[in-house]
Amino acid sequence: MTFTFRIFVCLCLACLCQGQALKESTKVPPPQEGDYIAHNFHFHSGESMPELRLHYLTFGKPVRNANGRVTNAVLLLHGTGGSGRQFLQPQFADVLFGPGQLLDINRYFIVLDDGIGHGKSSKPSDGLHARFPRYDYDDMVAAQHEMLEKGLGIDHLRLILGTSMGCMHSWVWGETYPDYMDALMPLACLPVQIAGRNRMWRKMVMDGIRNDPDWKDGDYTSEPRAGLEIATDFLLIAGSTPLPMQISYPTRDAADKDLEDYRKRVTHTLDANDLLYAVNASRDYDPSAQLERITAPVMYINSADDFINPPELGIAQREIKRVKRGRFLLIPSSAATHGHGTHTWAVFWQQYLKQLLQESEH
Repeated sequence: MTFTFRIFVCLCLACLCQGQALKESTKVPPPQEGDYIAHNFHFHSGESMPELRLHYLTFGKPVRNANGRVTNAVLLLHGTGGSGRQFLQPQFADVLFGPGQLLDINRYFIVLDDGIGHGKSSKPSDGLHARFPRYDYDDMVAAQHEMLEKGLGIDHLRLILGTSMGCMHSWVWGETYPDYMDALMPLACLPVQIAGRNRMWRKMVMDGIRNDPDWKDGDYTSEPRAGLEIATDFLLIAGSTPLPMQISYPTRDAADKDLEDYRKRVTHTLDANDLLYAVNASRDYDPSAQLERITAPVMYINSADDFINPPELGIAQREIKRVKRGRFLLIPSSAATHGHGTHTWAVFWQQYLKQLLQESEH
């Protein structure tokens, strides 16, 4: 695997493969880390946990206006299987977090959360395995809201920016707490129920894990490798684009060898239950019925070479018309874009973030 394409694969899968080592920026200081414990947290499934741990990273300090309301808080929401640390990658942090940049950490209070089931927040692999509550996106957003208000004392957000799963969370946030934020920037998702090919590949991932005899209904003592191999194969296809792969692997033998190397490397970073739960959390996501509830300005962006959210479906273009102050933009495909993973490369969309911040400034 060439160096360029190694970076490409890692970044495309950053939102999907928890535990994958990612290069972090050396130009920003280390963030502050903390945990909030939500007591007696109730899930939409009817299950509950006496203590739900929610991990987060922060940069900067909150600023309050004369009425005591926070004016500079920004919430960044990560993708499936990832964590808040994905936003520390150079192609995001070095473009946005520096002095004078759009999300300057000396100006804004930046919050990078680990959603339920992800990163250092409570998750199945902590010990409950398949007895962990069946969380969904509504649960994840409710937990984020509680963490902000009760854990960090944040009563208002200047901006919510979400990528992939975080993009979907952005729509849930806008509908559930319409007065809580000044602006929304969803990147790389669709504001409708997950169906068609998008649902099918997710179900294939889940079925591959569940049908592996070594999964043992979630009570395995060693990872079900066959199930994880099926899962990682689909994650590779979902997170990549054809052109860079064809350039990097122009022969059958080169493609076969790298696929084998990739499987060995990535399967060792995953926990089957954590991945199964993370993918399954999207099962009842469907913000389409309440898009009119969103009142904040929305700058919604997808990529033309995104396998997961292909533009030819026409869904994004259709649904954004129902958002009062919404705008949709499509990043054209090129040799420089990164498929689904383009959401983390701020160079492609920072000008639109600048517009959104200017238009929503009070």
